[in-house]
Amino acid sequence: MGEIKNEIKDEIRKEFQKDWEKEKRKNPCSDHDSWWEERRIGMKVFLGFLMGIGIIGLVFLFGLVVMLLWNWLIPEIFGLKQISYWQGWGLLILSCILFKGFPSGGNDGSKRGDRRRRKELKKIMDEDVSQGENPMDSEKSANDVNSESTEKNGSE
Repeated sequence: MGEIKNEIKDEIRKEFQKDWEKEKRKNPCSDHDSWWEERRIGMKVFLGFLMGIGIIGLVFLFGLVVMLLWNWLIPEIFGLKQISYWQGWGLLILSCILFKGFPSGGNDGSKRGDRRRRKELKKIMDEDVSQGENPMDSEKSANDVNSESTEKNGSE
């Protein structure tokens, strides 16, 4: 069981290393975490403020878009009355609840879940490296075991 677990770890490590090298080839000068870490605290506060304003603007925009679309289409098509801004927001929230469901926080295969998985794999790899385990050594030892078993089967 332990051998299978080590083989799976090695395969994951190889895939992660391939992805990491491909990402480095695309943009060798940047590291995903270093961009934010290199910023001064004043710039971080300013960017956070801008992001907050942008999010608030988008929130108001969503309600407005729902209201405008409803008032443009629904009264002519179905003969229903027009709605206010807050009723548009109510429709937006209701449709999210009915069609999307509540967020579960689990890994649903989204990019966020992918990022979380990669971060966990990187943490595992860092732990293995800090313990002195070299991925190439485990690969060589696995090849040695396979060659020994092949020799034994061939001699029998």
